[in-house]
Amino acid sequence: MVDTVLHFEGDRNHIYRIIRSQKNRFGSTDEIGIYEMLSTGLRIVTNPSELLISQTDREMSGHAIAATIEGVRPLMIEVQALVSTAVYGTPQRSTTGFNAKRLNMLLAVLEKRAGFQLGSKDVFLNITGGISSEDPAIDLAVVAAVLSSYHDIALPKEICFSAEIGLSGELRPVSKLDQRISESQKLGFETIITSKGGKNKSNDIGINFLALTKIEEVVALLFA
Repeated sequence: MVDTVLHFEGDRNHIYRIIRSQKNRFGSTDEIGIYEMLSTGLRIVTNPSELLISQTDREMSGHAIAATIEGVRPLMIEVQALVSTAVYGTPQRSTTGFNAKRLNMLLAVLEKRAGFQLGSKDVFLNITGGISSEDPAIDLAVVAAVLSSYHDIALPKEICFSAEIGLSGELRPVSKLDQRISESQKLGFETIITSKGGKNKSNDIGINFLALTKIEEVVALLFA
């Protein structure tokens, strides 16, 4: 019998650590703590979104920014993808910080619904900073990063993504959209692409809100 169970997680090769509460008799289990591992010990990260996004002036293909929720905290995380021709016959699928089975599902949706031939391509996916996310809202950022690498076209830096993708290629709404929009606007993003079924509160905080319905519309918008 215990009152609180805390799980301390993070990649040993990265400096960020997350504390999650799996059981808490005295409060919510939705809260998380994000810390930076220094030589002097752990230091709390008050604004992790700024640290998790690459600060560079160069435009690079295969990068997309997702507005996600970790616990009750909105975060902006960077998704990186590399798509290349398979050399050894059998295409490789490798992920860091993202569910490999879900990546396979998203690649199948791109083949079936959008006509991209990815069956002969190696696909490598990484969420920067050693962060792992199970939030389905990063589906759209994953697809955008994969297509950006596939076409070798860099995405505009002022755009972020937040939508789940269904098996028929539809964009599905996500929870706590107003918090995601607020966080993206605070970090200087000008446009958020999400599902048409989401609740639009962008008029209150001044950010361009692009609500789409299908993955084909996203492809036409970004890579026409």
